[in-house]
Amino acid sequence: MPGFPSPFGSDGDDLFDGYDEFVADDLPRPGAFLDGHDVLTGADHLAFHRLTRDCFEERGVYDMTFDYNLARLNLDTRHGDAGFRYAVERGDAADAVDGSEVDGDAADGIDRVLRAEFTPTTAFCPQTHTLTVGAFRAWNGLADRHEYDLVRVRAAPTHNQSEAVNDRLAELEEAYLGMGDAETAVDEDVGIGANPV
Repeated sequence: MPGFPSPFGSDGDDLFDGYDEFVADDLPRPGAFLDGHDVLTGADHLAFHRLTRDCFEERGVYDMTFDYNLARLNLDTRHGDAGFRYAVERGDAADAVDGSEVDGDAADGIDRVLRAEFTPTTAFCPQTHTLTVGAFRAWNGLADRHEYDLVRVRAAPTHNQSEAVNDRLAELEEAYLGMGDAETAVDEDVGIGANPV
């Protein structure tokens, strides 16, 4: 007996762009966290996003609503305004990471920083906190796979709890810079593992 098609977890190839296609119309617009920084486009975006797919697969960063690796959200044509955008942080920005201001060995040698902004599919996505923390852990826990000393993660302001989520991500980032271990920073920071509100 044939089943009913799912509006969420379909594997139909016609619903997804390829990992080797940069389709700007199927990606969220870069938001405030990326403003004033060097937004990745074309081959640069594609290269980092393929790496993201592998990191997320290894660390189990999955969107439970759609039942797929979170990196696939960028390719889902049904949600063209959701997913990740990336930018190389400019060191002269007012809010750039300055390793000298953070206590801890990991803060030494922070030269190349990538910013990643996550736009969820809805303003009330209950997984936004979990997904952004998972992404932070994957990128920074597997830092030997890419050229960045730190990947900073924030939720887009379109999410109804973005301020609280981003406050927690900033705390996690600071803990990581102090400890040098993305997993320990999450585990030892009491409020980080739970939803912020």
